[in-house]
Amino acid sequence: MFGRRAVRPSGEQTPLAAAADAAAAFGSATDEVDEAVAEVLAVNRTDLRILGLVDAAGTMTAGAVAEAARLSPAATTAAIQRLVAAGHLRRDTDPDDRRRAVVTVTPETAEVIDRLYGPIGEAGHRLLTRYTTEELRLVTGFLERGRAMQIAQAARIRNTARDPGV
Repeated sequence: MFGRRAVRPSGEQTPLAAAADAAAAFGSATDEVDEAVAEVLAVNRTDLRILGLVDAAGTMTAGAVAEAARLSPAATTAAIQRLVAAGHLRRDTDPDDRRRAVVTVTPETAEVIDRLYGPIGEAGHRLLTRYTTEELRLVTGFLERGRAMQIAQAARIRNTARDPGV
């Protein structure tokens, strides 16, 4: 989002700079899709992230949601309450431990999520069928290493934010 472009003085990008810019633009486009879905569901981006985490897991405790979303217990409780009130999450008793609650995405919200994100997955799959097996291995390797790099950089930034000298 805030990355600097590596452009030759002539204005012509190097292949490395073009690839870096394309990766950044892909991330921005993904953010744009998530913003659109959040608007349709009438939730904020943090609540959308929680919905995504719970949808992927099937069922989660509030503690697991807090850990996965990197939120405080109080912020997680408030978000879960908002999402339950909006009809996006359902709170039930944990069948393995009757003393604690678990949350799941409601069937109605799951259907909306599938309707909104499903065509993106289908279009992406169609796009990927244009590539050879070797090209797909290259793309997969880049995405896996890029994801690991992004997670490491997020951790670095969080650690920097804890440093009072920054």
